[in-house]
Amino acid sequence: PRPSVADGTVSPAEAAQNFVSVARAMEPQIEAECRARTTGRSCDYQILVDDRPGQSPNAFQTEDRRGRPIVAFNLALIAEARNRDELAIVMGHEAAHHIAGHIAAKTEDALRGAVLLGVLAAAAGADQGAITRAQDIGADLGSRAYAKDYELQADRLGAIITWNAGYDPLKGAQFFSRLPDPGNTFLGTHPANALRMDIVAQTVAELRAGRI
Repeated sequence: PRPSVADGTVSPAEAAQNFVSVARAMEPQIEAECRARTTGRSCDYQILVDDRPGQSPNAFQTEDRRGRPIVAFNLALIAEARNRDELAIVMGHEAAHHIAGHIAAKTEDALRGAVLLGVLAAAAGADQGAITRAQDIGADLGSRAYAKDYELQADRLGAIITWNAGYDPLKGAQFFSRLPDPGNTFLGTHPANALRMDIVAQTVAELRAGRI
């Protein structure tokens, strides 16, 4: 569908149509990529809409109690996306976290951080309350230690999935240019937007050259 207004946004009806179309095209490609790259992990993706009102644009990946991966978009993000390519690359990015095992990796990172700072606090003679606080701090620091790397890995794999599903990752990555830029914050959870767009561009260049 063509943009509804000069700034590139689309109407609610067009946004809904775009999301349904992208979900139908992306889900089989995501599941195929998951089966090709993982062993013993559920690839039965559920693509859902979080329809709670008043939220900032957001998409996320999680798992249900049976370990099935869930990719959820809220209404604000669906409305914010200006074309199907943008929806596709966000969907591919979130799906990639499960394929790459990032939820489990973040849990392990947090556990290692908690154990390390807890041991250091105990060795310094801290009481139980101080040790617990150190463990909490360690878990938070540990969960952030490789967060940017995981995001860039998901950007790369998400671009591959987007390309294979017939969408344009470069056009889709323009979505990143409209996000608040985290810059290069130490122990931040997301890399700078420009770096994310560079990763997508590099990946597309490799795809075009047949190196992926």
